[in-house]
Amino acid sequence: MQATLPKRITFSPDVLFQVLDDEAVLLDLASEQYFSLNELGMRMWQLLSENGDTAAAFKQLRLEYKVAPATLRRDMARWIDELVELGLVSIDNGTAPQN
Repeated sequence: MQATLPKRITFSPDVLFQVLDDEAVLLDLASEQYFSLNELGMRMWQLLSENGDTAAAFKQLRLEYKVAPATLRRDMARWIDELVELGLVSIDNGTAPQN
């Protein structure tokens, strides 16, 4: 079964993002918890924070990383699900095109 990406995500205004060398840190001001992102997580956050458009982020990540489209889509969907569960982002009910 192919993973489905939401069309758009919205970032919580309570989350601060800071790049530190090859990784990034998120601070959720509401829960006072820190989260670290590896290089790929940092890049996904950067691309999605531009406008929340998952299709555009997916397309750019495909250009930057050598990964199968299905693998990237699955990984992005899982990562977004984790962020939603943590309350760091919320999703739009529409779905992105499956390029």
